[in-house]
Amino acid sequence: MIAAVLPEGISTAYHHGTDPHVTLFPEEEPFVARAVAKRRAEFTTVRGCARRALAALGRPPVPLLPGERGAPGWPAGIVGSMTHCPGYHAAAVAPAEDWRSLGIDAEEDAPLPPGILDMIALPADRAALAALPPDGPAWDRILFSAKESVYKAWFPLARRFLDFTEAELALSPDGTFTARVLVAGPVRELTGRWAAGDGLVVTAVTVRG
Repeated sequence: MIAAVLPEGISTAYHHGTDPHVTLFPEEEPFVARAVAKRRAEFTTVRGCARRALAALGRPPVPLLPGERGAPGWPAGIVGSMTHCPGYHAAAVAPAEDWRSLGIDAEEDAPLPPGILDMIALPADRAALAALPPDGPAWDRILFSAKESVYKAWFPLARRFLDFTEAELALSPDGTFTARVLVAGPVRELTGRWAAGDGLVVTAVTVRG
């Protein structure tokens, strides 16, 4: 499903549930040495997805270590993103010569818990949500997911945390969205795509090289 929201030239891989056949590199083990079983399974499965996506680009398997603010460290010449939610794990990677950055996110297709929208949405976000068809997917959840993808694509370029309220976002029923970053940085406007189905919503943002 994640491939549906990404352009050609970006390699993706996904897995439903957790994958017990994936093993971690010794360098990755310390990051989940004290983690509960659920967190360890998520960490491991999504890295299995990432290594499969890298293999499709002809890249060998390598350790993928969390770096600053948890962002995964990718091999030289590669940009990428990982995501997981209950029952779904995915990764996307691309050559850095073609893409400056990318971000993906997956969430359950269900309304946000009470109070979360108040924490993440600006007045402009709410106005854009109100204009969307009421019989569509969980628009507030897609907004949340899209802002996650915006952050994941923006952080590697800016090396700065981006709060949910530091980007205005407008969703379109046609499966696209635009984001306007409200703080100084290397990119002030980002575009992305979203899709919903099989109980999931997925979003992606790409920045061309």
